[in-house]
Amino acid sequence: MDMITDLAMMQALTSIEDAMKLQMQAKAERRAEKAATDEKEFKEKLTRAAVSKMELEGMASNIKGTEDAVRRDQLMALMMAGM
Repeated sequence: MDMITDLAMMQALTSIEDAMKLQMQAKAERRAEKAATDEKEFKEKLTRAAVSKMELEGMASNIKGTEDAVRRDQLMALMMAGM
């Protein structure tokens, strides 16, 4: 009877160990998937930020160009009026 009990105990321990290994593997896979998702989202945010920055720089450049054109036109008008 001792031999049967020992065998049953070993099988139970092996089953518990296998179940724990599967749980740890599943958790590791979920963490890896989350990390991949987080990285993808981060890269998308960086891309959107870079595009937004380029758009803002373009708008600023257009505004500066417009301001420069207004000043040039005003200067030309003053020079023409002085002649």
